[in-house]
Amino acid sequence: MKITNPEKILFPKAKISKEQLVEYYEKIAEYMLPHIKGRPITMNRFPDGVQGEMFYQKDAPDYFPDFIPFQPVKKSGGGVVNYALINNKKALSYLANYVCVPHIWLSREPKLNYPDRMIFDLDPSAGVSFTTVKWAAKELKQLLDQLELPSFLMTTGSRGLHIVIPLKRLYLFDEVREFAQDIARYLVEKHPTKLTLTMKKSERGKKIFVDTLRNAWSATSVAPYAVRAKEGAPIAAPLKWSELAALFSAQKYTVKNIFQRISKIGDLWKDIDKQGAALAAARKKLALLMS
Repeated sequence: MKITNPEKILFPKAKISKEQLVEYYEKIAEYMLPHIKGRPITMNRFPDGVQGEMFYQKDAPDYFPDFIPFQPVKKSGGGVVNYALINNKKALSYLANYVCVPHIWLSREPKLNYPDRMIFDLDPSAGVSFTTVKWAAKELKQLLDQLELPSFLMTTGSRGLHIVIPLKRLYLFDEVREFAQDIARYLVEKHPTKLTLTMKKSERGKKIFVDTLRNAWSATSVAPYAVRAKEGAPIAAPLKWSELAALFSAQKYTVKNIFQRISKIGDLWKDIDKQGAALAAARKKLALLMS
């Protein structure tokens, strides 16, 4: 694939060019594709680099090549959004040349109504330390263990952490979101001075927002191994829970050090789909805790 403007610097401080970004995605493809294949993509674009304009784009342009299929989704107000599907290395490289961060649906075609992921985004307010974010992740992990739900940890490449629960494709988005909200509500009521469910940033104080809003139809979450549009080119990187204590930043892993890590441990989420959970028993356990 021909790279347009290959020498354009997208990350000035790290001196990373568009060509290097495309090379990263070509190299990471074997690890990343299993997590994004079949999922509609929303594109967080930054065509002029991290110091330029950034915007979100759902509709895939008509000029996208044939090796990028579209997933048409009807809009509630009428019309259709044609989401791109990134199902192969060539498509992932093309998307990198388009200079965007792939944000993925929590469901896959053809069962788009049935998510196979539940996600909690621990989003710290200004002034909240990363140590507190790690504490919140540990508290959530302990609760999920009580509910006997499998949980996977990922840096966001930004300021927070994502905790992901793989699901059997048995539940509609509304069911999954409602249960995620119940889990978050229980955790926040247990730790009201540190955690919040308040959406407005100006009203959160110095607390961590336990965000469950991504568990909804057409909502998205940053893809594992995606490069964030931030200086240094940080990666959304899967982690072992045992690594949490020593983690110093949600931006620890970047395009410059992620492959050294992968060469040692591979893809920590390679078996995530084998651990898809049912929710009936977990609902009963949470109801007992809340009673």
